[in-house]
Amino acid sequence: MDDSQASNDYGVAAGELRQFIERMERLEEEKKDIAEQQKEVMAEAKARGYDTKVMRKVIALRKRDADDIAEEEAILEMYKAALGMA
Repeated sequence: MDDSQASNDYGVAAGELRQFIERMERLEEEKKDIAEQQKEVMAEAKARGYDTKVMRKVIALRKRDADDIAEEEAILEMYKAALGMA
């Protein structure tokens, strides 16, 4: 069955569908490559003595809004004080 027959039988443009799927497959492959590069960067940082767990936290913080961070830190300090941890 060719693409035009599949289009008629299922109401789907098979060629267009194939393009979307192939694009997603390429993006998945790129995502794997990027994840491997990130892993290599963290391994290099760790080899140089950096704490990668803390680095990941810093990266996550840099993505967030400063007001949200301040609010969370204030609540954390309040909770710690309530538990005698301050």
